[in-house]
Amino acid sequence: MKIGLFCLSEHYDGSVQESIMEQLRLVELADQLGFDEAWFGEHHFNGFSIIPDPCAMIAFAAARTGCIRLGTAGFLAPFYHPVRLAESIAVLDNLSNGRINAGFAKGGFAPDTKHFTRDPDNLRNAMFETTEAIDQLLHTKETTYKGSFVSFEDVTLHPKSFQKRIPFFVATFSNPDTIRFAARQGYGLLMSQGASLAECIEAQNIYRSIAKVDPEIVLMRVFCVADTKEDAYRIARPAVDHFVKSMRAASAQTPAPKWDRDKYDAILHERETFFDGQKFFDNAILGTPAECIDTIKTIQKELPNIHLVLKPSSSDSGENRLMLTVFNSQIRPHLT
Repeated sequence: MKIGLFCLSEHYDGSVQESIMEQLRLVELADQLGFDEAWFGEHHFNGFSIIPDPCAMIAFAAARTGCIRLGTAGFLAPFYHPVRLAESIAVLDNLSNGRINAGFAKGGFAPDTKHFTRDPDNLRNAMFETTEAIDQLLHTKETTYKGSFVSFEDVTLHPKSFQKRIPFFVATFSNPDTIRFAARQGYGLLMSQGASLAECIEAQNIYRSIAKVDPEIVLMRVFCVADTKEDAYRIARPAVDHFVKSMRAASAQTPAPKWDRDKYDAILHERETFFDGQKFFDNAILGTPAECIDTIKTIQKELPNIHLVLKPSSSDSGENRLMLTVFNSQIRPHLT
């Protein structure tokens, strides 16, 4: 099992620049603690999750780290020309001395399709073709690709990737077409924070039926460790709730809600409270170190090729740093 960090550069308050730098400092800490991977999301036109350019973030992280692998979860493939993105990935792989994992997603938020002028009905197939074309550019001698959404001819990439083959992953919300595409190409799967273990097992079964091997599954998970499960829930709930609301606002092309710590503290004390991200909590790694260990071992038992990617879920950067150190000292030694 590989252990990773999920990076969204979430901006609660203060300066945006500080939020970006705090995320990168967390990646440096993960590297120092011996984490295997850090995965960067990509979001546009979004005042909360500030990573419109994962290549820039990865380039900075590559210069400040020595061992941790750096991946995307994922590039919004339909909004890139495959030749241009393949060049960026190849440069990153050389800069990092071969530490790049390349993940791809279809995107689909309303502002993205509007400003990048893409048909939302064609995003999945455009992702398939773009990913396949980038794979060809990086890893084969073929110079021409002709598809319904992507085409180029007589293109030879310079430089090629540092790795003989960069690991490729595609994001899926348990969509069978995406899982079948990944299985046919030999790519891994990116599964979201809200994906249940049952959904992951079903995706694994579909993949196995085609590829005859288990997939590499990169599984994002809300993570919060504390002295009690109640304390962990109290710490994580405001951050997760705000994340869900902000993503919904971005999808609907409305301004992100303003972060208000006092408001969320008051909500925690109400008898009947609302929360629209319950699925994230249902599948979270949350509680005491012992409870977190039990949850992780259950996942590991069912998903043999798992990359467990943790998203420390506090609105306070100091708490997130502490949770990574607690994971490394009190949880990771009990995992195999």
